[in-house]
Amino acid sequence: MVDLEYLEYLEGFLTENRKAKFLKVLAHRTNHFTVAIEDVFQLHNTSAVMRSCEVFGIQQLNVVEEKFGKNIDKEIAMGAQKWVDVNRFESISSCIQHLKSKNYQIIATTPHENDCLLDDFDISKPSALFFGTERDGLSQEVLAQADGFLKIPMVGFTESLNISVSAAIIIQNLMSRLHQSDLPWQLSETEFLEKRLAWARHSIKDIKRIEARYYSER
Repeated sequence: MVDLEYLEYLEGFLTENRKAKFLKVLAHRTNHFTVAIEDVFQLHNTSAVMRSCEVFGIQQLNVVEEKFGKNIDKEIAMGAQKWVDVNRFESISSCIQHLKSKNYQIIATTPHENDCLLDDFDISKPSALFFGTERDGLSQEVLAQADGFLKIPMVGFTESLNISVSAAIIIQNLMSRLHQSDLPWQLSETEFLEKRLAWARHSIKDIKRIEARYYSER
């Protein structure tokens, strides 16, 4: 449970415009869809996908770091790392297990004999959208455990897009359709309050001193 008195105390350090912006952005956030990226070795691609999640309203980004580095390129992310929850996994199996435990269907974004075109994808089910590298695509483990396959229709000679471009196209399409639907896609009341609290903490520079003063006065 969120301590509402604590939340009110922290938000007292924010401007009215800042608090209003938080409420407006959170009203468009969702956990109905989540994104997972598998062993992307070019960190700027990871950061760019994070930025797309933030811009279009996906709150959770899952990063599998089984082979490559663990740093987010903050310059590309443009501060998105403060507003998107990044869940890190050391193996693809642990990532899939975690997402399935949260009742997400696993959707592999890759051409496949049983694939679904983007505009035909059923948005009603909570879905984890998996992206692999442009060079190698998704691993066989993801493909074997996928509940469905999704692809972007293409009419040119080139058969693939950069992961950050693919993610942006897919996320924008699905989120636009979700916002226009009657599905209960918004954050729950508890999730909404948790993000208000987290974002307030991110916005206060001397948060440790502020927190210490709050608890000493109680």
